[in-house]
Amino acid sequence: MAEQGKQKKLVEAITSMEQDFAQWYTDVVKKAELVEYTSVKGCLVIRPYGYAIWEHMQRIMDEMFKATGHENVYMPLFIPESLLEKEKDHVEGFAPEVAWVTHGGQEALEERLCIRPTSETLFCEHYAHIIQSWRDLPKLYNQWVSVVRWEKTTRPFLRTREFLWQEGHTIHASAEEAMEETRRMLEIYVRFFEESLAIPVVTGPKTESDKFAGAVTTLALEAMMHDGKALQTGTSHYFGDGFAKAFGIQYTGKDNQLAYPFQTSWGTTTRMIGALIMTHGDDSGLVLPPAVAPIQVIVVPVAMQKPGVLEAAQALTERLQAFCRARMDASANSPGWKFAQHEMKGVPLRLELGPRDLEAQHCVLVRRDTGEKTIVDLHALEETIPQLLQSIRDTLYQRALENQKRHTYRCNSLEEIKRELAEKGDGFVYAMWCGEEACEDGVKEATGIGSRCIPFAQEQISGTCVCCGKTAKHMVCWANAY
Repeated sequence: MAEQGKQKKLVEAITSMEQDFAQWYTDVVKKAELVEYTSVKGCLVIRPYGYAIWEHMQRIMDEMFKATGHENVYMPLFIPESLLEKEKDHVEGFAPEVAWVTHGGQEALEERLCIRPTSETLFCEHYAHIIQSWRDLPKLYNQWVSVVRWEKTTRPFLRTREFLWQEGHTIHASAEEAMEETRRMLEIYVRFFEESLAIPVVTGPKTESDKFAGAVTTLALEAMMHDGKALQTGTSHYFGDGFAKAFGIQYTGKDNQLAYPFQTSWGTTTRMIGALIMTHGDDSGLVLPPAVAPIQVIVVPVAMQKPGVLEAAQALTERLQAFCRARMDASANSPGWKFAQHEMKGVPLRLELGPRDLEAQHCVLVRRDTGEKTIVDLHALEETIPQLLQSIRDTLYQRALENQKRHTYRCNSLEEIKRELAEKGDGFVYAMWCGEEACEDGVKEATGIGSRCIPFAQEQISGTCVCCGKTAKHMVCWANAY
C-alpha cells in the first residue's frame, strides 16, 4: 500500500502550467519518466519512454531522408584543433561552447581534440579525400549522433550539454543545386513537424547576425509553445563554396576545369521532444501525437479478477498490435490510477474492457486530447481506431495553430509591440524592418524580443521600419525564445 500511495502522488504532483510554466515543464519531464539527471550538469539519462519517442521521430525522418536519396554515415567524435580552425567564421561561432580533450590516459596530447559540437569540418576533410570528378557529385549524407556544446544554462531537452541529433551534410556541383537542397530539406522538416508532430511552424531565413557560423544562408523553423514563446526546432544551411575553399575541396568538371563544389547542412535534435511537451501538454501531463507515441492504445482491463476479462483483454491487445502500437496494463494498481498514469504519459487512446463490455461485445475508447468517451463495437476496432488516431493528430494540430494565431500580433511601432506583449503576453510579433543590424538590436533593447526569422510568407504591414522609420525591406517574426 505504501508503494501504491507513492505512485499515486507521482501521478498527481504536476504544477499547473498557468501557475508556473517552467515548473510544469520540469514536473512533466520527470513524472512521465522521460529523463533522469546525472552527476554532470546538462548531461541526462534519456529513459526508455523518452528514448522511444526519439526512436519514432528518428524512424520517420530517416525514411523521409532515404526516400530523397540520402545515405547514413558516421563521423568521428573527436576533431583536431587544427582542422576546426580551418574555417575562421565557423570556429569563432562555436569557440565558447567547445569542450576539449587535452590528455590521453596520463599523457598530454600533442594537439587538443574538440568533442564535436557539429561535424562540418570532418565532412569537409572526408570530401577532400573522395571527390575528384563531377561524377563523384552530389554526396547526400546524414548521420545520427550525439554532440557536445558546453551550455551555461541547461534544461532537459531544450538546452543540454550533450544531446542527440541528426545532421545532414551534402555537397553539389552547383550553387543552384545546393540551394535547392537547402530548401528541399526545410520542406521535409515542415512536413514532419506538421504531419507527424502536429506542430505548425513559421519558416524563413535567419537575419545576417543570427545565421549559423560559416553559412551563407540559414533557413529556420520556428514553433510557438503553449506559453507564446518561440522554439527553433530545426535549421537548414546553405554554405556556398566557403568551406570547400577553406579545405581545398576541388573537382574536375565536365569542361575538364577545376571547380569548387557547394555545400549544405541541416539538422534537428532531441529538442523536438521539448517542443512536443510545451506545444501539446496540459495540466495532466503529456499529450502525444499518435505518430511518435510509444504506446498508441493502452488496454485497461476493468474488474480483471472476474472470469475471462484478463484473457479477453490480452487477446484484444494482440489483435490491435497488428495495426497499431498497443499494450495492456495488467498491473495490480486500480483502474483509476492506471487512467491517470497513462494520461500523464500522453497515450493517445485508452481502451477500457470489463465484464459488461464483454457481455455486450463492445468496449470504451477514451481520447487523451479531448477526454471524449466512445462506445465501440469490438468488431469495428480495425476501422475505428485508425480514424480516431488521425482525428487526434488533426485536433492537436488545429489546437496548436489556433494558439499560434491567437498569440500573433502585427505591430507598426515599438510602443505597439510593448503594449501588445504587456496586455496579451508572449507571442509572435510581425513587424517591418529596414535590414540594418542596429535596428534589429534596437527592437531587442526596446521590447525585449529578438528576431526569429524573415518569414517566407511576407506581408506588407507598413512601408517603414518599426525601429528607425526608414523604408522597410522585410517583415520579421520577433519573439522571446527558449
